[in-house]
Amino acid sequence: MERRLAAILAADVVGYTRLMGADEAGTLERLTELRQHVLEPLIGEHHGRIVKLMGDGLLAEFGSVVDAVSCAVAWQSEVAEREAAGEESKRLKFRIGVNLGDIIVQGEDIYGDGVNIAARLEKLAEPGGVSISGPVFDLVKGKFGTYFEDRGEQQVKNVPDPIRIYSAGVDAVRDVSASFDQVVAQVGKAPVEDAIAIDLSLPDTPSIAVLPFTNMSTEAEQEFFSDGITEDIITALSKLSDLVVVARDSTFTYKDQTIDMRKVSREQGVRYVLQGSVRKAGNRVRITAQLTDATTGHHLWAERYDRNLKDVFAIQDEIMREIVVALDVHLRGGEQARFWSSGTTNLQAWECMRRGADCVVRMTKEDQLEAKRLFEKALVVDPHYAVAWVMLGWVYYIEADVAFGIRSATNSEPAQVLALECAEKALALDASCSDAYAQIALCHLAANEFDQATEMSEKAIALAPNNAENLATAALIMNKSGKPERGLELIKKAMRLCPIYRTGYLDRLGMAYRLTGRPDAAITAYSESIKRQPEFLGPHVNLASILGELGRREEAEKEAREIIRLEPNFSIGGYMAGLSYRNPSDLARIEEGLRKAGLPD
Repeated sequence: MERRLAAILAADVVGYTRLMGADEAGTLERLTELRQHVLEPLIGEHHGRIVKLMGDGLLAEFGSVVDAVSCAVAWQSEVAEREAAGEESKRLKFRIGVNLGDIIVQGEDIYGDGVNIAARLEKLAEPGGVSISGPVFDLVKGKFGTYFEDRGEQQVKNVPDPIRIYSAGVDAVRDVSASFDQVVAQVGKAPVEDAIAIDLSLPDTPSIAVLPFTNMSTEAEQEFFSDGITEDIITALSKLSDLVVVARDSTFTYKDQTIDMRKVSREQGVRYVLQGSVRKAGNRVRITAQLTDATTGHHLWAERYDRNLKDVFAIQDEIMREIVVALDVHLRGGEQARFWSSGTTNLQAWECMRRGADCVVRMTKEDQLEAKRLFEKALVVDPHYAVAWVMLGWVYYIEADVAFGIRSATNSEPAQVLALECAEKALALDASCSDAYAQIALCHLAANEFDQATEMSEKAIALAPNNAENLATAALIMNKSGKPERGLELIKKAMRLCPIYRTGYLDRLGMAYRLTGRPDAAITAYSESIKRQPEFLGPHVNLASILGELGRREEAEKEAREIIRLEPNFSIGGYMAGLSYRNPSDLARIEEGLRKAGLPD
């Protein structure tokens, strides 16, 4: 028996028997039209689930009290507007009750006191109005003003203890509906400025978050194995243009946590969630996977695979196939071949690559050396492994110190050449390798070859339209190549696909805002970046420059002092020597802003 806490909405038609007696066919026709074109869409928009229809009534379940009350208010407002033109005696009116309580789930139906109280509240509502229980009011008060009248504690049928009830009549519902919508639109947004807010409303196309598969093996050291399977699934799904896929950086924040599906749906802006577990023992592997509609809790598909370890790649393909079928995702031209490309069938090579990828993330010198060793070992085992070539190229790229379009004063050309050669080898092995194109684009940017960099970036995006990291890379390249409007578009999409994003995304967003003439928005982005990672030099430099450019001397000088604290040998000349920008005017603005901030030449 499953129990859970839920917001329950109960509604019925006022005077249904009288209406049916006067005009049975007309009443049924209007009620059916309202259900199909107003009520059911509203419940869906507010992330609710219709539990059952009961003649003139309806029962719905919501994961959020705010969503449930918002839906009730919008419902009454829209019905009143639609019915206003008809004869008073024939108008359809509803009573609605909303309660928060514990429910028992049996199949698609729900039971328990939480449901019973919602039904009693509905009976106490005015025609066209909404009644809510005390626990519901406690959660929505202050969000919607004093629109619900306290009707005190009341004894209701079949409930032993009195219930505190709050009600809003039809006039109050009409008055509050506009402000209600404004408040609800803000629910779930991070407490930051509009310039960096993300719209996490559900998209029109299917959307999914793949949560990190749980490591069920006895050895904690096997964590990389379960993480690698998760990442492979995300990478493959990101190639599909008709599916919104949340990035690994965002979904892995739920690692080792108890999962609340509705919370994941709200925080990631997705309808579907894939969960799973991996148990590896000797030459056997057991993988479980489950696909759920996170807005309703309904399970779409689940499977357990007990196979030989060498079949792990086939299992991944089967899981991805089931997702595509369950979500009715259509594969466009060329996506079929790209989607089923697994990269390698050699488990040893795959494990080396995955261990190396973990080292790259840690970014220390020792980890970089270990990553290089592991990638080279993977390529000895499988020299045709395109992704391993890309990752080896990335190690060289970091070695060359040309990351993010900032060149080192040291001679980095040999490592830079090797980075480009590795990416080109990867592309020769797999012409659909999005990561290879992104790597080549960065190499061109470092060499001030802006046309080639933008061309390679667009190809990377076309091959994996949901790859947030490559979108963010492309945004950087567009900003520096004189196409900041395109850069702004791409970084915003990257942030939508990775709602819990790396701090570097804010720096690219700030750059795009500055170059498109939106300095206040740029300041917001850079300030938020500093707030999240105060010891990182880059955003301080960017903020000092733009404040200096705007003539905000005191604030600019404050940032300049922080820059010198973080990097005592900082100089404008040394910093500017490392920048790659197509437009000399962009470089001149950055330099002049730093000078006005009082930084040393």
